[in-house]
Amino acid sequence: MKPRLALTMGDPAGVGPELCVRVCADPAVLEMCEPVVVGVGEVLAQAAHLLRLPMPANMEEIGGVSSNFAKGAVSAECGLAAYRALMRGIDLALLGEVQGIVTAPLNKAAMNLAGIFENGHTEILAKATGTDRYALMLYSERLACVFATCHQSLASVPGSLTKERVFEVAALMNEALLAIRGKKPRLGLLALNPHAGEGGLFGREESEILEPAVALARDSGIDLSMPIPPDTAFTASAIGNYDGYVCLYHDQGGIPFKMLSFEDGVNITLGLPIIRTSVDHGTAFDIAWQGSASPSSLLAAIELATRLAQKNVASASCR
Repeated sequence: MKPRLALTMGDPAGVGPELCVRVCADPAVLEMCEPVVVGVGEVLAQAAHLLRLPMPANMEEIGGVSSNFAKGAVSAECGLAAYRALMRGIDLALLGEVQGIVTAPLNKAAMNLAGIFENGHTEILAKATGTDRYALMLYSERLACVFATCHQSLASVPGSLTKERVFEVAALMNEALLAIRGKKPRLGLLALNPHAGEGGLFGREESEILEPAVALARDSGIDLSMPIPPDTAFTASAIGNYDGYVCLYHDQGGIPFKMLSFEDGVNITLGLPIIRTSVDHGTAFDIAWQGSASPSSLLAAIELATRLAQKNVASASCR
């Protein structure tokens, strides 16, 4: 049986609506799952007209956006719509009406204008599902990166790192990659400081936080490396040594990931009671509503959500 997936529209002013219309007209998508687009019918109708494609067959209407909304621009109206679509998608998943959600991009500035002061999808999903133990992971077949800290200032990162948090995200990644790939993964832990601290000369986070986290992980059966210098971790000779990297802040893993896997990268929220995948890019206001946005990342997100949903069904049937 094909899984039913909620596909949230994202910010109406961005590329989300046209991407949703494209993937819902893709025979390969319809073969693997039943997509249910959560969004504004008028917005999707405009996107379908632009692309000369049919409207998605299945929709959850949220309304609340005028027909003349500003395209390619930040607005409170669109920020609120993106938030409402996401919350409705979460509700559908928690109620069991869909087997997972796949999210198109939203814009944090637009949500803030609407009075929704959240840092992004990851934090909203965790709060809405009552999840304390969670992490963002970027995934492709060639690279996976999980983040110990994410949507916060670089200056605040060192004070946010603890051995418990580093161990926690390593455990979440270990569990996720085992489920996706079916084998115990080898995980690389990135250092915080240049040269992995150079024996304490450039900082003590490696010896005081990261190495104790490695000990915790190894005691739990997780194959986690000692801290490795980030500037050599992603070289052609090194990248094959690991199935995934535990990264300490957003751009530490985001930059190499998007250099290698921007077109087919997927954002996964680990630790949730529901399946959630997403594109690895933003609202792309600069190309929105021009009909040129590539659906490749959204297609990859749907394919991975489908695989995970099918594994959940198979696991449940064996209990």
